Amino acid sequence: LLLAVLLCAPWRALHGAPLAELSGDQDFQLFLQRNLEFTRKIRGDVAALQRLVCDTLQLCKEDELLLVRQDLDIAQAPLEQCHRRTFQAETCFSQIRAGLRIYHGSLATIRALLPGHAGLVETLQLDMANLSSNIQQQMEDLGLATVTYPTENQDPLPTFSSHFHHQVGGFFILANFQRFLETAYRALRHLTSL
Repeated sequence: LLLAVLLCAPWRALHGAPLAELSGDQDFQLFLQRNLEFTRKIRGDVAALQRLVCDTLQLCKEDELLLVRQDLDIAQAPLEQCHRRTFQAETCFSQIRAGLRIYHGSLATIRALLPGHAGLVETLQLDMANLSSNIQQQMEDLGLATVTYPTENQDPLPTFSSHFHHQVGGFFILANFQRFLETAYRALRHLTSL
């Protein structure tokens, strides 16, 4: 319940965030609609991977794994700029792109855990790269500052001390990514209502 309150609370503050310079732009609204759908598809693919982890590895409930999580070094991409009272599209979009990059690399952990579903992981990674590219292009079109990331993944993959830790790490990578996508989706949806 506390998690639900924490996840929902920032959106009350976001509701009044001004962004008048973008709200009437037809191209920007079209970008938002397309990428809301894209984000929804990515969320569905992550949910499918979560079901596979549950069915294949019998790792289904986060609360049962919290003690093990303390021993793992799993990155959680920040998105605080997407739900601050001083919301700015530029910083939010930059954080979304940075997070997509982090999770893109982390999905190699999932591919190793579920080798029979490597195609789904690769499709998801391609969709993530395309979403990041779409956001970068929109930022450039709006004259916002962008960061271009190198094509090869520079971030080291998490290391695990045991196969079980690898499995639990994969579970939390997907859980964190799903929360990240939910926040990104809410930010994009919020922009459509301005």
